[in-house]
Order: sequence, then C-alpha cells, then structure tokens
Amino acid sequence: MRFNFIASPLLGALWMVVLSTTVTVLMSFASGEPFRPHIGLSVLWGGVIGFAIGHRWGSFIGEIFAGAALLALIIFGYGPLVTGENVSTFSTIFAAVLLSVAFFWSTHYILVDLPPGALNRHEFEGAVIRFFTGFGYIFFTAIVVIPFYVMVMTSFKNQSELMQNPLDFSIDLGKGSELFRSYYELFNQFNFGSYLLNSFFISVITVLITLIFAIPGAYAVARLRFRGQAAFSRSILLIYMVPMIVLALPIYIAFSATGLRNTFIGIVMIYPVTTIPVALYMLQGYFRGLPSEVEEAGLMDGLSRLAVIWKITLPLSLPALASVSLYVFMIAWNEFLLAFMLLDDPSKFTLTRGIASLNSSEIPRQHLMAGSVIATVPIMALFLGLERFITKGLTAGSVKG
Repeated sequence: MRFNFIASPLLGALWMVVLSTTVTVLMSFASGEPFRPHIGLSVLWGGVIGFAIGHRWGSFIGEIFAGAALLALIIFGYGPLVTGENVSTFSTIFAAVLLSVAFFWSTHYILVDLPPGALNRHEFEGAVIRFFTGFGYIFFTAIVVIPFYVMVMTSFKNQSELMQNPLDFSIDLGKGSELFRSYYELFNQFNFGSYLLNSFFISVITVLITLIFAIPGAYAVARLRFRGQAAFSRSILLIYMVPMIVLALPIYIAFSATGLRNTFIGIVMIYPVTTIPVALYMLQGYFRGLPSEVEEAGLMDGLSRLAVIWKITLPLSLPALASVSLYVFMIAWNEFLLAFMLLDDPSKFTLTRGIASLNSSEIPRQHLMAGSVIATVPIMALFLGLERFITKGLTAGSVKG
C-alpha cells in the first residue's frame, strides 16, 4: 500500500495543532497574558509546511524563509496563535519564535525517514509512531508539570493578587523575599516544622517495621518449602483488593476503643499494614533471583539459616532493600486517609494532615499551596536523587545468576 501526498501534510497539521496548543498554554501560564491556539490556521500552515518538508521541497535556506514567514503570520494575526489585546509585543514575538523553532525542529524528527513522494506502509507507520511519541511526551509532561507549576506560583502570591486575577500564574520577581511570605507564616504560625518532623519520624519507623517483617517473610516464600507456599505467594497482594475506605470505620472504632487513636503508636501500628504486602511482593521476586548455591555453601560451612540471611542474602540484596525502603517511605510520607481519621491533636499531625487543616475559608489559599509544595518537594528530591537505586533494585533480580 502506498501513501501519496497524505502523510506529511496530515502529520504536519496535527503536529502544528499540538505545538500551538502547547505554546499558548505555556505562554499564558508564564506571562499571565491571554494566548490561545487558532485550530484552523494551525491545520492550514502545519499541513503546508509539513508537505514541503516531507517531500523535500526547498533547501535549508528555504526553510529559514518559511520560518520567517510563519513568524510574520503570527505577529500580524494570521498564524496558529491568537493573542488578546493586552498581550505585549515582546510576548507575541517570543511565542512566535518559540513555536516556529519547535515546529521546524520537531517536524524534522517526525518526518526524518520519509523519502520524497510516495510512502510504503512501514515508512508511514514509523512516522505515525514518532508523532504519537512526541505527543505522549508533551501530554504527560503537561499533566505532571502544570498542576505543580500552578501550586508553586500560587504559593508566591498574596491575597490581593489572588483576588484581582485568580488565573494569573505569573510572578513579580521584584518582590524579593516577600515571595516567600506564605512559607514563613506556615512555619511560624501554623507549626509546619513540627508536621515535617512527625512525618519524617513516622515514615522512618514504618520503613524499619516493614523491613523487619517483610525480609523474613519474603525469604520464606522464596526459599523455604511448606504447605500452602504457592497460595500464600499468590495471595500476598489480596489486601489491596479491599479499599482502605471500607476498613476506615472498623479501624476508627477499634482504635478508639483501645485508646490508640490520636497517638503516634496507633499510626505506626497501622501504616505497616499497608506497606508490608507490597514489600513482601517486591522482595520475594528479588530473593528468587539470587543464586541459591551461594546460600547452600554458607549452610555447608556451618552457618545457621539466620546467619545465612544476615551475612549472605542481605548484603546481596542491598539494591532491592534500598528501593523497597524508599517506596515504603514515600507511601508513609504521602498517606492521608488514616492520618486524617486517627489524628485530632495538632501537635501530632503529619504533614498531609496538617495540609488538610489549611483547607478552610478562613485561611488564604496561598498557604494551602505553600503547604503542598513543602510536602511535595522533599519527597520529589529524594526520589529524583535515588532514582537510579530504585531502578537498579527493581531490575537486579530479573536475571538469575
């Protein structure tokens, strides 16, 4: 099957719509000025330029002229971007340059393998796959970045700015240290320093308790032979089939009756219930991937089973233990439902419970956003800093030997 005069203009038109929408959203958030994409003109000019690039019409110099023409069309209002009356000339030119450079650079990537003229099915599918790959990168990045950007920018506002224009997410860098006023007030008026310490303490204790129970449990499932081993191995994650909200009321009643509600002991007891199953599941797969001959050699040298685990298995399992510990720490750090249900004393609030207390009409919205940033940034930095250890720990046991 041949694809004549279809692939390049079609992909060029679709890609121009994607990029014009991306650039308008980016400029609107960054500058606070009204930008929006013109879908019809995006399809028109994207199709024309995509056709020219895909069929190798013109040289590098010709593409420079095409880019200049696209810039002029945008600036004079006939391009893929539409600007409001209050948009500055600098922002318009910057958006036009950004769109033109992004389109020509990325379109070459999408259409790089397309020969002039007709395409066979393999060439067409390759171009379509590259298009959807680029779209996926932009779409999923936007889903993650835009809420975080709005959260951070809102935390830098004051009440009057939010009242005047709640949809303006640009900031005035000339305010200096005043930008961080919400953060200062959180630590000095809302006791967020204590919430941070509570969350850190509870998360670390949860990690330790989880490892104490998960390591021998996972080792037993992976190495020992006993009746019901296969059924137990397959049923480890069955607890996650029951939503925590279903267990909320029984847990609340039981903890209230035993006096464990509103205590650190109660939280530290219940958190491992949600983390031990996933730790068991992750560690048993890794233990199965370790060579059993090494442990058998230790047993033949007179070591007990516990000594083999301590001196041989655990040192070989450090990458997996590191990844499981970080994963459990993140679960405990971000847990909200149990903390919200069991903690009423502000001195014992975890970070997520403290943020929930800011969700009030009496507290400015920028304080809620600043609290969310405080909760997000430490765990994000920890994850990004130790990402390679997580990847190594999750894949190290995939190949035996």
